[in-house]
Amino acid sequence: MTEEARENQLTTLQKVGLILGPILFFLTLLLDLDPGKPIVTRMAAVAVLMATWWVTEAIPLAATALVPMVLYPLLGILKGKTTAPIYINSTIFLFLGGFLIALAMEQWNLHRRIALLIIRVIGGGPSMIILGFMIAGGFLSMWISNTATAIMMLPIGLAIIAQMENKFGRAHTHSFTVALMLGIAYSCSAGGMATIVGTPPNLALQRIFELSFPEARPIAFGQWFIMGLPFAVGFGFVIWLLLTKVFFRFPADLKVDRAIVDREYRALGSMNFEEKIVLVIFFLTAVLWIFRSKLNLGFIAIPGWSALLPYPDLIDDGTVALFMSMMLFFIPSRSSDAPSSTLLSVTSFEKLPWSIVLLFGGGFALAKGFQVTGLSTIIGNKMYVLSGIHPIIMIATICVSLTFLTELTSNTATTQMVLPILASVAVAMKINPLLLMIPATLSTSCAFMLPVATPPNAIVFGSGRIRIFEMARVGIFINLLGVPVITAFFYFIGRFIFSIDPNVFPQWAQAIAP
Repeated sequence: MTEEARENQLTTLQKVGLILGPILFFLTLLLDLDPGKPIVTRMAAVAVLMATWWVTEAIPLAATALVPMVLYPLLGILKGKTTAPIYINSTIFLFLGGFLIALAMEQWNLHRRIALLIIRVIGGGPSMIILGFMIAGGFLSMWISNTATAIMMLPIGLAIIAQMENKFGRAHTHSFTVALMLGIAYSCSAGGMATIVGTPPNLALQRIFELSFPEARPIAFGQWFIMGLPFAVGFGFVIWLLLTKVFFRFPADLKVDRAIVDREYRALGSMNFEEKIVLVIFFLTAVLWIFRSKLNLGFIAIPGWSALLPYPDLIDDGTVALFMSMMLFFIPSRSSDAPSSTLLSVTSFEKLPWSIVLLFGGGFALAKGFQVTGLSTIIGNKMYVLSGIHPIIMIATICVSLTFLTELTSNTATTQMVLPILASVAVAMKINPLLLMIPATLSTSCAFMLPVATPPNAIVFGSGRIRIFEMARVGIFINLLGVPVITAFFYFIGRFIFSIDPNVFPQWAQAIAP
């Protein structure tokens, strides 16, 4: 049997999920969740089918995301022509625009230059070298795919490890090797929490919140950034301390040869025209995202630049992403080795992760189905008993549940499934839905235990320099630490950034209250 055939074989879990999904679907159809409104039961059956297939990955995640396009019309939930536009919206274009800019950074090696520069500036002893790698990985993951970041950082790290092993021996440098590998993986996950575009669950939250509460003010890039950046920096610093001061101690004679990093950086040569232009576009995009709408810092309010335009309410972060990324197709390249005459070519669209786009769309369609059928209201009614629970206990419970669930499932699919339900729970509890939805979203990025939990974990594990036990031993502690950190940070700091009062049930949420 070929390697490709082996990869295409279904696992036992996938086979079980493939059969279990339809069984649960038909069993759910036999229920009567809301007498007089059978459409609610039909919607619940669709949700159960999609959840089962997403959790078990019985079929590709993107394929499961297309289920609403087939079943919504067949079950009388929504017309096909009504469901289709849900899959494409401003959040999708924000993702695509940001990804195109990330592709330009990769094509012209700007991301590698940024990473090596940070490591050169920060790096020193073993602990500082690890910090340099984590800062570089975290910063790049704020803007580009954490998978691409980990792939790019790994060979740089392995080059340093190989040099040290030749000088000190593999056993003597093992603690440094494991700490560096974990630092690369964990920083890629933590860095993505800082921005809306940093990781797919953040974008899913933005759109599902907008679908669930159309009268609420949308979550803007700058608003999330004010909360996400300090959290990601603080959490990343804690992870670094744990890796270098608690779990791993480095021999006193262990010295890192910085000449490797210097040599790698010099090999890039001076910045060429293409790198400079991509850097300018990247910087301008970040600034335009952050300062598009009014930023309330508590002690000062910074007006957004969109207020200077004739139609400020029609501008969103997707508009910025598309405008800036389109410039890459107009600006000519001066390099003779360039694959096209401009900074990006038509082939760039072939590299876009269309499966993620479909996965987003399936989640948005699921959230819309919850809303239009009244299933969200039914869930809210059933969850009314939770109204007496203190929000901080609810937040902690959600965080610990999702942190460990995403060790075994796609964090994007998990977010898509859970957020509509949490919106209903929050309405039942008569609290601001963001009080539950934002910590839940952050928790889905805290998958540090297993190689299968997230691509960066799998990538460093694939280096052959770290064992599952070593990753799990550190990862389970960071998972458990992440629960109180996220709970405390958001409840005592984050809610002020989003103007959330735990004792006030917002007017825009009352519109769908049961």
